[in-house]
Amino acid sequence: MKRNDDAVSPVIGVILMVAITVILAAVIAAFVFGLVGNIGGAKVVGMTTTINSSNPDTIDILWQGGADLASLQDISGTVNGTSFDPVNVTPSIGSISTINTTHDIEGRVVLVGEFSDGSEQILLDKGF
Repeated sequence: MKRNDDAVSPVIGVILMVAITVILAAVIAAFVFGLVGNIGGAKVVGMTTTINSSNPDTIDILWQGGADLASLQDISGTVNGTSFDPVNVTPSIGSISTINTTHDIEGRVVLVGEFSDGSEQILLDKGF
């Protein structure tokens, strides 16, 4: 009794070659048609936040440093889903910025920083 295993290896080889060709074509097409965009890195900003003891709708931010601290221009955000107007900041290490949210801070606070290159990044997402 003789087994006929001669055709197994060529069939597997052809299947692997087709799979590699399809994957390679998909990657090339993604770059050609711009599906893979320019992905920027995250901004690095160090800060400590506290609620102002004399004004419960104000957040005090102590700037700790970070490579992108100097390019931070504005801070906007939400308190429990309600937006507050952007606040212009000029942070430097050791300085304190006061953000008046015009809402009593209790619950979730999200602060978004806008940088000089036009990018935005969440700086704080915290429940108080």
